[in-house]
This record gives sequence, C-alpha cells and structure tokens, in this order.
Amino acid sequence: MTADAASVIDSARQHSLGNLPRRTAQRSPDRIAIVDGPDPESQTRLTFAEFADLVDRTAAGMATDGIVKGDRVALLSHNCWQFAVLSFATARLGAILVPVNFMLGADEIGFILDHSGAETFVVEGALVPTAEDAMTSGGSVTRRVVMGTQPPSGWTDVRTWLEHDGTPPEVVVADDDPIRLMYTSGTESRPKGALLSSRSLMWQYVSCVIDGSMSADDIELHTLPLYHCAQLDCFLGPDVYLGATSIILPGPDPASILRTIATERVTKFFAPPTIWIALLRHPDFDSTDLSSLRKGYYGASAMPVEVLKEIRERLPEVDLWNFYGQTEMAPLATILGPDEQLSRAGSAGRQALNVETRIVDEADETVPAGTVGEIVHRSPHATLGYYHDDAKTAEAFRNGWFHSGDLGYVDDDGRLFVVDRKKDMIKTGGENLASREVEEAIYTLDGVAEVAVFGVSHPTWVEAVAAVVVPRPDAALTSEQVIEHTRSVLAGYKTPKYVVIADALPKNPSGKILKRQLRDEHGDIAAN
Repeated sequence: MTADAASVIDSARQHSLGNLPRRTAQRSPDRIAIVDGPDPESQTRLTFAEFADLVDRTAAGMATDGIVKGDRVALLSHNCWQFAVLSFATARLGAILVPVNFMLGADEIGFILDHSGAETFVVEGALVPTAEDAMTSGGSVTRRVVMGTQPPSGWTDVRTWLEHDGTPPEVVVADDDPIRLMYTSGTESRPKGALLSSRSLMWQYVSCVIDGSMSADDIELHTLPLYHCAQLDCFLGPDVYLGATSIILPGPDPASILRTIATERVTKFFAPPTIWIALLRHPDFDSTDLSSLRKGYYGASAMPVEVLKEIRERLPEVDLWNFYGQTEMAPLATILGPDEQLSRAGSAGRQALNVETRIVDEADETVPAGTVGEIVHRSPHATLGYYHDDAKTAEAFRNGWFHSGDLGYVDDDGRLFVVDRKKDMIKTGGENLASREVEEAIYTLDGVAEVAVFGVSHPTWVEAVAAVVVPRPDAALTSEQVIEHTRSVLAGYKTPKYVVIADALPKNPSGKILKRQLRDEHGDIAAN
C-alpha cells in the first residue's frame, strides 16, 4: 500500500472527538443540543445543526489564525455554550485544549500556561484581570482571545472565530494523538498535566453510555465546572455523542438547579454528594416539581448511606449511579449501578465496560478479596502520560498498570470498595484507619448535614482522628454529642479525639471537600 493510499484510508476511518458534532447533526439536526443559562428570556438555545456549524466555523477561524495540530489552547471560563463549542473545535483541528480551573490564583494559572506551552489563551471577560496577572509570571502566550465582553487592548474577540465564514481544514486526528491536557488538582505543590487522546475519551464515552444507561432522549443538567473532566467527559461529551440535550448553568446553585429541573423537564443530573445534600436541605425541594428526573449520578466521594436512603425516599423514581475514577482515566474507572445502591452502599461497583481493575500490594502482586491494597487499572481510557514528566509517568505505569494512588479492596463478588486516598489514611497509635468509616458513623447521628474526617498530628498517637461537622439548620449539635455517638458504634481508636462544629465545609468548584485546607486550619488542634 502506498503512503497516499494509507493516508486516504486513515482519513476515512478516523473517529475522533472533533467528528462527533457533525455526525450527531446528520442524525438529529433539529434536536436541541445546548441550552445555556437559567433565564428563559435570555437563554442561548442551539440545535445540533447549529452547534455543529459553530464548531466548524470556530475551527476554521482558529486555523485561519494559525492554530494547527498539536498547538495548546488554554481556556479559562465558567460554564457557557462557548466552552462546549471550543472543546470540540480544538479537537477538530487536533489542537490540545487546556481547560484551566477558574478558582486558581494568577501564579497557579501562570504555572499551567508556562508548563503547557500554550500560545493561545481564551478567557471569559470577567477573568481577564486574573489572566493578565498570570501571563506576567511567564509562559509563551502570543494570542489572547476574550469571550463575552468588548476586547481589551491586546485581545481579540472570540466572535471572530464563531462567525468565521469558512470551512475548517481536513485534519486527520489519529486515535492516540493528544487533544486534551488536563491538570490534576493533586496533592503536590504543582499539578500534573495528564494528556488524553481521542482514544482515551471515546472509549470512556462508550463505557459511560453503556454502564450509565445513557440515551439520546436524555435532557441533562450540567452545573459542575466544565473545566473538570467529570462534567465535561462523563456527561457533556457523551450527550453530544448520543444526541441528548444539555442544559448548562454557570454553577451548582441549589435554587437554580431545582428551578431548572422543573422548567426544562430535566431527566438526568450529576453532582457530588455535597450538592445532592444541599438540594435535599433546600427549602424549595419538596415544593418543586421534580417528577421528570429519572437518572442521578454522583462521584468525587461515596454517598453517605443515610443520604442514599433519603434520596430513595424523597426521589423514589430516580435511579442512581456511582461513578468512580480520576483525571488520568478520562476519568471513569468503575460504576455502581441502581440495583446495588443500598445493598452495596459505599461500593464503587465493578470495573467499567472498557476497564480492567485489580488490587495490588507494595510489590504489585494481586491481593486476595477483602485485603486492602492500591487500586490499579488497564484501559484505553488511561492517559497517554504526564506532560513533560517521564519519571512520574513511568512510576504511574509501572509493571504495565496505571497506579491510581487510591487504596481499596474488592469483596468476594468483585465489587470495589475505595478505602481512602493513600494520603487520607489516618495512622493512629499504630493502626491504619479509613476516614470514610468514621464519616459514615457520624452521618447516622440525627442532625448531621455534612462531615469531614481527617488526621492531625498528635504527640502521643502520631496522628489523631479529627472531624469537622456541619449540623442541619434545625439541629443544635455539640462536639461531645458527636464523640459520644461515634464511640457507641465504633472502636475507641476510631472515635474522633477532636470535633469542630462549623457552618460549612470548604469545597472546590466541583463540590469536593478540601481536606487539605481542613488539615491546615486545624493542624495544631492537638496542641491547644
């Protein structure tokens, strides 16, 4: 076969992320693809035909500006329809999208710009001052593009791409060409950049669709940040793949979520347990028409058993799925389905369709059922590696498996239970303790809304168990009550030695509780 023939065949066979809007538009041109915003009077509503056209125009405009395959395009923005367009337009060109957490400070953003080598920086208008501060610390940005506002000096308007009158070039994007660079929130001083390809994402979409019972007639509400792989690639991407409707809100405000489910007749919704808890506690929950909702998903942490029971009681028609994974797995690894939410409460379920998972010891040998070890995976979902970090890539993929850094075990039926992150295990008095076990015990105390358990330095026990508890609005809990209740259901060494009653827990924009911040804030509690 000649090189020219091989190239033509590669073009005909490609199935990359950038092809999805066009293919879905050919099947369902008039179906609503995107609804952006909570206010019906000012919403942007796009059919799949319109969405695919915007992706093509944007890719053509970017190409005209000189953006080519392999270029890094950083994107700093809250949720909006333009974010969705750019995520597919960059993939269409084989450019590498670098979503940036809008909660980061200028120095942190500057590190990502410098490390990724992004030459193009697309920024929401309200975030331009932070972006400009970030660019003073280094990086190689030469093209500045603003969204949603009059361009400041030195910036161009994203509308020049969105309204471009042209056709994008035909770019063959191979299965393992990188098209996404996702920076982990991690535990280290600097985040790692996980490279993902179309192969990673497309196989992950298939796993989500099949194991998550997703379908083209879904109407999904997206409220968690799209810069995060869970909302972007477990939910928005599969929706576009299938031809389902995506309702995009700027953030997870409980009142807006409830109102939008009712007005848009939302059938499908994802949120971490913290957001589900906030919805259940909202005063409008019982008076809002939530009868359209049929599918609920959660991740980032296991759902407390007491909350699972409450959701089952108050939303009896909603099936729940637990999605477990991490950025490097694009991000899905395992799923617990609706039939086992209560019977296997706390489990992360079984490995997803296109994933192989096992538990290993320090020597990377498989351990028996019931034995705690590190969770490792083999899958086409997995990252191509860490950008500019061969040593960490080699360490993560040692012996041919991706090492998650999570500790867990499987039961006799092969269901995974995540015990903790390695960093979140509490080592007290020579015993290893999973913080989640203590959290589950505290949740059974009446009046508890949220809880986070973590270890603090202790002169005698090395680490001591500490808990920060948020009471329900109508409850008046004391530290002594929490300690007494926990002691009644757990062994003494598992009982918190220190309990702080607080109004709220610190969380990132994805709703994940920030235990690092709690450790910093309460690290000296044993000395007081």
